[in-house]
Amino acid sequence: MKFVLAPDKYKGSLTGNEFCDAVESGIKKVFPHATMVKKPLADGGDGTLEVVRSYLHGGMIDVNVNDPLFRDIKSAYLLSGDKKTAFVEMSEASGYKLLKKVEMNCMQTTTLGTGQLILHAIEHGVEKIILGIGGSATNDGGMGMASALGFRFLDAEGNTLRPIGKNLINVKQIDTEEVNEKLLNVKVQVACDVTNPLYGTNGAAHVYGPQKGANMEEVELLDNGLKNFANVLQNTFGVDVQNIPGAGAAGGLGAGAMVFLNAELISGVEMVMDIAGFGEALDNTDWVITGEGQLDGQTLSGKTIQGVVKYAKEKRIPVAALCGAVDISIEQMQHMGLDYAISILNGVCGLDEAKRSSYKNLELASYNFANLLKSKKK
Repeated sequence: MKFVLAPDKYKGSLTGNEFCDAVESGIKKVFPHATMVKKPLADGGDGTLEVVRSYLHGGMIDVNVNDPLFRDIKSAYLLSGDKKTAFVEMSEASGYKLLKKVEMNCMQTTTLGTGQLILHAIEHGVEKIILGIGGSATNDGGMGMASALGFRFLDAEGNTLRPIGKNLINVKQIDTEEVNEKLLNVKVQVACDVTNPLYGTNGAAHVYGPQKGANMEEVELLDNGLKNFANVLQNTFGVDVQNIPGAGAAGGLGAGAMVFLNAELISGVEMVMDIAGFGEALDNTDWVITGEGQLDGQTLSGKTIQGVVKYAKEKRIPVAALCGAVDISIEQMQHMGLDYAISILNGVCGLDEAKRSSYKNLELASYNFANLLKSKKK
């Protein structure tokens, strides 16, 4: 039998590669001669860089940048082996993982560091940039990123504004005279799996602002700021970003990337599957086994499992999901197209113990699944 193992990570517990190793160990106790093809995946969010690195055979390029609160840090981006493609993960420079919980305040945070990574890559001759925009601590509409590339954001008196969420409402003009010319020669793709508009009740501030330290009064200020920013973008560049799905991703960086980088928004998981050669790996496959930490309603919204099922069903290959926790109905499972889904939890325990036991429990779940397949073959 041939199995393709195509998981996302179990956040805080197992990497995609560790998932593959555990599943291989469990299945081979039942089918010792099975062919196992390991294709760990990601959805464009936090952790995508490490997955992509394994497929691009590239190296990490260290860069000194500013973190979300303008402090100096050392960050990095991935440069492909042929040095033509850079993969920039914004969370490495502008992510919430760089801040303590008490520091989270998207009124004051910036995407400047993400722009500095992009600037370094284009100054060193890359032809293509793939930008992952998950895990942001920001709500600045991409002002910080654009500032690193030479854009200047001015208030009504012509003063240059600090590129933070609080100042979105004060932007009246955008100066493009000093924009880096090399930007014109680079193709940019943004891995994005959310469809939120820039502003409004489903926009960046209302949906994600509270997670980034904004209280309700600040959410309203940020939302009004994004609306003002959208109007300035339309007046300056002729682009109505509000009507583009995904503009509200990463605190409006989706909109900023489209305007300032002339970027194309693409599905994060489909981008990773393309780099991984996932489609080609499915030839003559009996089962695809996927998984993630939590299988729930959000899995239907651009997550790795949804992408895996889509590709597998096109080739009529059944898909099993082995997850840390499963919180979906039978109807949702059927709608998702999964043929088998189970939580690997083994007994009643707390979250910390569940994480510590993930490898062992996943190996056991894989062994049981393989035994089920063996019994059906008899």
